[in-house]
Amino acid sequence: MAAAHKVTVALDYANLADAKSLVSKLNPEYCNLKVGKELFTATGPAFIEYLHSKNFKVFLDLKFHDIPTTVKKACEAASQLGVWMINVHASGGSKMLEAALEGVSKAKQSPLLIAVTVLTSMEQKTLEEIGVSRNLEDQVLRLAKLAEKSGLNGIVCSAKDLAFLKNHFNSLFLFVTPGIRMTGDVADDQIRTMTPSDAIKAGSSHLVIGRPITQSDDPLKTLEKIYFEINQS
Repeated sequence: MAAAHKVTVALDYANLADAKSLVSKLNPEYCNLKVGKELFTATGPAFIEYLHSKNFKVFLDLKFHDIPTTVKKACEAASQLGVWMINVHASGGSKMLEAALEGVSKAKQSPLLIAVTVLTSMEQKTLEEIGVSRNLEDQVLRLAKLAEKSGLNGIVCSAKDLAFLKNHFNSLFLFVTPGIRMTGDVADDQIRTMTPSDAIKAGSSHLVIGRPITQSDDPLKTLEKIYFEINQS
């Protein structure tokens, strides 16, 4: 029997009190948690330890992108926190990606290492602004193949990219998809979005969901609804 899909809830907060308040309403049987730059900067490694004490697996979303030696050391340090998954930017190139992999391999239990391809907030115009002339889909595929070739476990991408990505990779390659929104949600800074059930059907390995849960009147009820929806047989 295939393992159930857990939701990865994005703790997009800037302070400890708000983050802990939400965590107290969630159930680790249904979700993992994502800690990004904002929250990690505000709370540091102690908050990761706190989440582990509550039996949550943690995706440390710091998107490392620097010279290879710095990224290697950063990934090694992040791995020592015992997190489930960390990420880097694929646009750092193969030497940086291989250095990141070397960094996580030094941990007693290596976390999954995935690469960001093109941020879900970006569109064709944004790529052109930074000097990328190829179309968005080609850029995502190019960076995804670079991540796979460098030995990473998978990528972060928009669920909308899965239709053209899935057939290019082996079945173990992971697709972590932010930009998940519920039907009828208002537009925000995420441009390339998809609903939870559609994303799973498209081939997402892990859904990253923030606002639909964190801003819900009843976060646990919303989480449970999404969990059972995406795990329907």
